[in-house]
Amino acid sequence: MTAQEPSRLTARPAGSGEPSGRRLESGLRHLGLGGDRDGLLYVPHAAAAGGPCPLIVSLHGARGHAAAMVAHPVLERAEAIGALVLAPDSRGGTWDVLTGGFGPDVAFLDAALRAVFASVPVDPARVAISGFSDGASYALSVGLVNGDLFTHVLAFSPGFMAPDSQHGQPPIFISHGTEDAVLDIRRCSRELVPLLEQVGYTVSYVEFEGGHQVPPEVLDHAFAWFAGT
Repeated sequence: MTAQEPSRLTARPAGSGEPSGRRLESGLRHLGLGGDRDGLLYVPHAAAAGGPCPLIVSLHGARGHAAAMVAHPVLERAEAIGALVLAPDSRGGTWDVLTGGFGPDVAFLDAALRAVFASVPVDPARVAISGFSDGASYALSVGLVNGDLFTHVLAFSPGFMAPDSQHGQPPIFISHGTEDAVLDIRRCSRELVPLLEQVGYTVSYVEFEGGHQVPPEVLDHAFAWFAGT
């Protein structure tokens, strides 16, 4: 990463070869990188037995934390497809681009990705960034900038996107509730999806009857989309 590209990530998976560090056992663990605001990594049994495995970076909403993104329904579905889940904490109450521009959160995510890539074999053809609410907005923003790393972008109830450049063209999954009282679908996803399609992105878009949430059936749809595209 350079001073001219504060939104760019430099970490890359090694591919089919062995990671440089000690292979991690399956289960959920703290990253051990960020003090009080750190993050979590889930390693499925498939990764512990041998890889490479898919990786999903999962970003929390405003005033949230990593634990919300590794709840049992998420890990159950990740285990079913043999995917790692990396859930970092934002450095502040929400992600940096919402409070002044790319910077500390990109740097922390880069460090977290380097640690994962050094410890577990990751499939470079299956590296997704996802998020909910503010995390969805950040996933879209970081995912479009780093589409040469992220092969898929999943955004659950996003509010906006603010990429400062575009690299690659990963397929995108977006979901939004028609009764969302936090981020109005009319001003958010219903505007974002056409904009993305106009510039050439392939978007799988799901609207559901409900509010600011990710219903189980939408989560199932998203994981099936990631596993099958």
